[in-house]
Amino acid sequence: MNIDHVATIRNARGGDHPDPVRAAEIVASAGGDGITVHLREDRRHIRDDDLQRVQDATGLPLNLEMAATDEMVEIALRHAPHAACIVPERREERTTEGGLDAAGQHNRLYPIVSRLSDAGIRVSLFIAPEPRQVEAAMRLAAPVVEFHTGEYAHADEGEPRAAELRRIADMAALAVKNGIEPHAGHGLTYENVQPVAAIPQLRELNIGHYLIGEAIFTGLEDSVLRMRRLMDEAR
Repeated sequence: MNIDHVATIRNARGGDHPDPVRAAEIVASAGGDGITVHLREDRRHIRDDDLQRVQDATGLPLNLEMAATDEMVEIALRHAPHAACIVPERREERTTEGGLDAAGQHNRLYPIVSRLSDAGIRVSLFIAPEPRQVEAAMRLAAPVVEFHTGEYAHADEGEPRAAELRRIADMAALAVKNGIEPHAGHGLTYENVQPVAAIPQLRELNIGHYLIGEAIFTGLEDSVLRMRRLMDEAR
């Protein structure tokens, strides 16, 4: 689960409440498999000191979403999270929009993937479900890709959404065929998660904003438990 937007609420007013560390603890107690945080260059939600506090608070693996910058590489090497997911980042965007152009940024990404991998950090690339991007991940020797599911989540019901789902399934199969572990995330909700969770090759779904929103009405533990139940039923 991505807990960024607990920090977004905290930072809207300043101070220390609500604490994303408490959110991480609740996720762990509710059966979450891991914690994701995105340390943005502008620190709009997760802050530097949150990283160590979250790592210390639970035994769950930490997935650090990060831009492909020298600053973020040094932070990742210092904290040594379980995984680092390289994402595109623009200061003006409200959330991560679209996948990383791994194919077009090979020369920039290769030394970053290599440094993180050499440090024992599992590198993931947040990419669109496209053959060109999966092939780029292969050339970069990334062990994991996370498919951007925004096009699926925002597609109209019926054939448009079914076509996006087939695209994700096909690319998950292509990734596994080439020794890459596929994950997925972005825009997943109670209503649309099960068809994605049912794709047998997908090993992990990263979900955050929706669950934090639902937690306002039902509590964080309830929102995590309900999503986990839906995912498990689909498998």
